[in-house]
Amino acid sequence: MDTIKCLIIGSGPAGYTAAIYACRANLHPVLIQGPAPGGQLTTTTEVENFPGYPEGIQGPQMMEDLKRQAERFGTEIRTAIVSEVDLSARPFKVVAGDETLYAETLIIATGATAKYLGLPDEQKYMGMGVSACATCDGFFYRNRTVAVVGGGDTACEEALYLSTLAKKVYLIVRRDVLRASKVMAKRVADNPKIEILFNTNTESLFGDEVLEGARVVSFKGTPREDHYNIDIDGFFLAIGHQPNTALFDGALDLDEGGYIKVKSPSTATNVPGVFAAGDVADPHYRQAIVAAASGARAAIDAERFLIEQS
Repeated sequence: MDTIKCLIIGSGPAGYTAAIYACRANLHPVLIQGPAPGGQLTTTTEVENFPGYPEGIQGPQMMEDLKRQAERFGTEIRTAIVSEVDLSARPFKVVAGDETLYAETLIIATGATAKYLGLPDEQKYMGMGVSACATCDGFFYRNRTVAVVGGGDTACEEALYLSTLAKKVYLIVRRDVLRASKVMAKRVADNPKIEILFNTNTESLFGDEVLEGARVVSFKGTPREDHYNIDIDGFFLAIGHQPNTALFDGALDLDEGGYIKVKSPSTATNVPGVFAAGDVADPHYRQAIVAAASGARAAIDAERFLIEQS
């Protein structure tokens, strides 16, 4: 039985960076990328906040650069869907496509998926006005009008952040109150740039080549509904993320949001030899540079684990 020293599942900034570091540690990593390599950044047009790209770079190109760098050092990249894992004993068993792989260490970098409303227009304007990350894309909407969907702390934080850049921010809330903490709700209510649209849902988005506005419906607890348009340049989803951890439920310790728990400051999980990097273990930052850094840490942790076991 051939055993892989370091198997990496996931191909975003965390997975590719883990592969680069694992290669340089002579771990001969194998990286399994899914049918959509590169993760969430492949849906982002312009990335301007990743160090090393002073003029900015397209998200897909940045992922291609990271992939090429990982391959340059010797990473073996395979495309497959991982359907089964057995972490009960080392070497760990991973079924990827029609292959069964065995690994001494495993780095999980499967990321998280932003939750969307399910409107067909969301995909149409993805990267052309629709975003799930205000920190990533807010800069492009300086002195423009944007909308944030959501009523929790995350939505309020994103609305407040965008208010420092945009000239006006609509906060679209489907309930009659904010679910956010009292202090966060007060900050939003007191901000003159933010207009809260309570009891409101988004019906559709519109625009020629880029987003120009949203069609919303307002309901006040009566049969009467008001349908109207708001002119916006940006539409930010802030209704949460879903970590891609279904495969590991029951095998690894997850928090209440489904994110993998790690033994900070390391990337170690509750199973010795299994490490988690990137958004799959990060409910707070969700930034490419943070994911890449955790990928480096995971590879270093895997190397040290193998040394200790030898």
